[in-house]
Amino acid sequence: MTVRSRLLILLSALAVLAAVALASVLHASARAERRDHTQAGGPKVTAGTVTLTAPGRMVFRNMAWGPHRDELATVPAASPSGPRTASGVKCLRFYAAAGTGVCLQAVHGPVSDTYRALILDANLRTTAHYDVPGIPSRARVSPTGHYAAWTAFVGGDSYAGTNFSTRTAIADTRTGELIATLESFRVLKDGRSYHSADVNFWGVTFAADDTTFYATLATKGSTYLVRGNLRTRTLTTLHANVECPSLSPDGTRIAYKKRVRGLPKDAPWHLYVLDLRTMRETPLAETRSVDDQAVWKDAHTIVYALPGDYGADLYEVPADGTGKPRRISVSAVSPAYVG
Repeated sequence: MTVRSRLLILLSALAVLAAVALASVLHASARAERRDHTQAGGPKVTAGTVTLTAPGRMVFRNMAWGPHRDELATVPAASPSGPRTASGVKCLRFYAAAGTGVCLQAVHGPVSDTYRALILDANLRTTAHYDVPGIPSRARVSPTGHYAAWTAFVGGDSYAGTNFSTRTAIADTRTGELIATLESFRVLKDGRSYHSADVNFWGVTFAADDTTFYATLATKGSTYLVRGNLRTRTLTTLHANVECPSLSPDGTRIAYKKRVRGLPKDAPWHLYVLDLRTMRETPLAETRSVDDQAVWKDAHTIVYALPGDYGADLYEVPADGTGKPRRISVSAVSPAYVG
């Protein structure tokens, strides 16, 4: 082959690569533009005032396409599919309790995005902010509003496999003190101190005493429910095969996702509720794989997200294993019941 022929092949290949790159950019641009236009038949969303203390409200991340996509929005808790009021505050993950919110945000840069956690007051004003070292995943606020927690992926972006790494932090919303990682806590496994380079923690959920919390510990290919103590800085294993725990309002039960044998590797979870006094597990009526940290709507009802046409939809199911799941809201994620 002559030098001229090789040069022509090289130029042709570069032209093809350039065309593919241009097509990808144009496709992404067109999709981004469509996201800014209200979806036909989607929920009605208008700008307005959103607070974290209005009684009987659900506040969540609105995922409906249009000018208010990704903003915190609110609806009556009794009418979750009704018209939405959007706040103008954008979050990737969100939670709130006792008039305090935590909002995990993307900060778009010229080369890549970075992330941060905002502590919000009842009127969604930022009172503190912290750098987040990776892609936001989970967020929670204690029932008193005194603590906020968040989890980010610092390696990988899915809980389905084993090739990922997480970082979980807890902030005191009164003093600003930050526990940058739960890996600084002492782990007690089977009654003994446990050390391993592969430990990961995620999915904090708080008790009402401002001392106790629960989370997931992963190590050696297994996951465990751990009980944390903010005063002694300890984490104690309680039960195996528990991920993304969510403590019930009365502090006696944990809703969580459990890996079930026979399910696909990329969708391995079913929802369960664990009685903390008896350690008895109850499978819930949702038969689809749920990759979410569920929320207790009340003492009897679990709310969670599943993939939908425009990101995710919210569903609810009884917490005692009876009944059947019901979709309550489309294009919505990260709900918090406030007021």
